[in-house]
Formats: sequence, C-alpha cells, structure tokens
Amino acid sequence: MSEENKKEPILRVEDLKVHFNAGGGLFKKKKIVKAVDGVSFEIMEGETFGLVGESGCGKSTTGRAIVKIYNPTEGKIYYKGEDITSIKGDDLKEFRRNVQMIFQDPYASLNPRMTVGEIIREPMDIHKIYKTKEERENRVRELLEVVGLKPDHIRRYPHEFSGGQRQRIGIARTLALNPKFIVCDEPISALDVSIQAQVINLLEHIQKEMGIAYLFIAHDLSMVKHISDRIGVMYLGHLVEVGDSDDVYHRPLHPYTQALLSAVPIPDPKTAREKQRIVLEGELPSPIDPPSGCVFRTRCPNATERCAQAKPPTVRVGDRLVSCFMYDEN
Repeated sequence: MSEENKKEPILRVEDLKVHFNAGGGLFKKKKIVKAVDGVSFEIMEGETFGLVGESGCGKSTTGRAIVKIYNPTEGKIYYKGEDITSIKGDDLKEFRRNVQMIFQDPYASLNPRMTVGEIIREPMDIHKIYKTKEERENRVRELLEVVGLKPDHIRRYPHEFSGGQRQRIGIARTLALNPKFIVCDEPISALDVSIQAQVINLLEHIQKEMGIAYLFIAHDLSMVKHISDRIGVMYLGHLVEVGDSDDVYHRPLHPYTQALLSAVPIPDPKTAREKQRIVLEGELPSPIDPPSGCVFRTRCPNATERCAQAKPPTVRVGDRLVSCFMYDEN
C-alpha cells in the first residue's frame, strides 16, 4: 500500500445517485430503486480505496457507474479533474483505456469460445496499441507471466483452468491497456479461501510495480482493511463512514461500522469469547422504499426521534467523515 498523494485525486465522485425503474406505469405508482443515493469520495493516485458493506448496499453499482456500465441519475464523476459523467464516443473509448474493471465471477466474464491469448489480446486489438500481431502476442505472454501463469497457456481455453487461475486471466486482460485506475468488484469472493490471499498479494504487487489506483469492493471488512489505504462503509446506497483503514478497523465511529466489525471472526478463542457482538435487529430495508431521515435508523441501537425527521449531515471527526447525529454538534 502506498502513501496518500496530496495532489489532485485521480478519481472524484460527487453526490452520485444511480436509480433504476422497478415498475409501475400509467395507473400505478412508479417504483424507483435507489441503489446509490448521494455518494461522495475521492481516490488519490496509487491509492487503494476500499468500499465495504453488506449485499445490496450499492457498492457494486457505484463501481459500475464509475466505469460507465451504468449511467448516473445525478451527480458528477471526475477522472484526473475532467468531468466524465456524460462522455460518449471516442472520449469514452479513451477513458476505458485508462480505467478498467476486474469482475466478481472470473468464468462469467471470460468468453468460453476464445483462447486465453485471444481474451487478453482483444483490448489491444480494439485500441490498436501495438502495430503488429507479433508485438501483441509477446505482450500477452508478458502479462501471463506477470499474473503468475505460464506463457504456453496462451492456446488454452478458460474451462481448462481453476477459479483462481481464471481470475488471474481476468487480471491480465485488465492490465493489457496499462490502465491507471482499476475497479476491483469483489474479485476474491467467488474464490477458495486459500486462493484469496494469492490474488490479493498479486494485486498489491501489481500496484507497487505499476502505480495503479484501486477501488476495492468487498463485504469482508478484514480483507478490505488488509489491502486498503482508506475505507468507505456503505449502507443502503449511502456512505456512512470514510477514514484511514486502521482507524476505521480499530476505532469505528458509526453504529453500522461497529456492528460490521463485531461480526468479524477472531482466531483466538479466548479473545473471541470476551468480544461483545452487536446484533442488528430486523432486515435490510428495501432500496425501493428506504426509511425516512437516516436510512440506518430502523436497525440502529442508538436511534432517536431526530433520526427519523432528517438525514444526518456528514461531519468530520478528526481525519474521518461520519454521517451520524451522534457526532453532529449543531
């Protein structure tokens, strides 16, 4: 992990909203899924920003909006100071050369009819970054070595590899265009535990060698803490806490972050027995009909009447940003 660069952030997200139409029509009330509802953060060059939260909180949707798979409903996305929220055509093609994505399921993201060499070479063919086929093939072999595979795997098909090897192929394809920023959308959640550490170590090695910035999305807070410089905690489309990874992990401020951390297993049985587990009441509310005011109030052990009446402001507590009335002095 690299030290935070205080210069212009490589990526800045301002009040991002991504809403989806979930039905309704002429005689029915229109239903809107508020998958992401006003998220703001920034990522510096060479930094890893971890985005964590339970399933359905909107973290993957945030990542897909950044790489332009989804179009934002509101808000702005800036890459190296340039507004890329509505870019199209050649500008979008150039943007995607610099910003890539590693997907959760390595098999679903690889074309089973193409060889490994064709899969990794395809982005180079589209962007025409090498003049000859021989140069492109040499680059493919280099990338296979970078991700820990053998150059002679170039003629094989995805089904001939294990899950961890397939994810390495996906990473090699992501690196084909020498990107400056990568969205890692739960890249290890579909893998065996013994393989997860290998993939994490590979991503850290690539970052150290190439200076790439990551948005690392996951629901395992301990793994996110290991790889990230800073962590953002999401709940029902909102960022509830952002801060340095060690600070958030060891001294959580938001009640939801505290509950998430209390659920992280501890390998020491004695320490685990002494640990107080925070059990949240009820189910995660629907993003179609989120609670009024603070979206976490229906499950929060510290909720008051004020939480139902207004959305809590994002306040700075030391070096951290927290969205909770407990820390609002007004």
